Amino acid sequence: MKTDFETLKAIASYTINHLLDRNMIELSMDKRLDLIESMATEYGVSFATDEDIKQQAIEEVEDKMGRDLLPEDVTESEVYNHARKEIIKSFNGECISGLYLVESLHLISTRMKDFLLSSELIDDVFGTDDEILSFLIGKIRQFSIRRA
Repeated sequence: MKTDFETLKAIASYTINHLLDRNMIELSMDKRLDLIESMATEYGVSFATDEDIKQQAIEEVEDKMGRDLLPEDVTESEVYNHARKEIIKSFNGECISGLYLVESLHLISTRMKDFLLSSELIDDVFGTDDEILSFLIGKIRQFSIRRA
């Protein structure tokens, strides 16, 4: 399974659905799609997708070999595969459903709590900071693209 912005949209939709089910947020349903896009963009700061890693590996190969000397299909090269593996290794194996954690789960949840509290797309947020953080940590940890 390859992850990309659609995967970030899936975790955003998953998060919003659970927040709504628990009555932790209130929003106008006509803003829901905009909220998913906005939340996915915010999640993009915290997670690296396979597409992000691919692009970063290509850039590393370009820097190392020079743009003029790149093989026709750079993603099939040994240099690319090595760069990709090193990038993935830098995440210390911290991955949730194909999304690599750029920052800790606590920092991701704090970022998303702040996002919820400041988003103009959300009418109201219910719960203490600690309740929201705990809820987000649990839901993000449980995310699976198969269940989204």
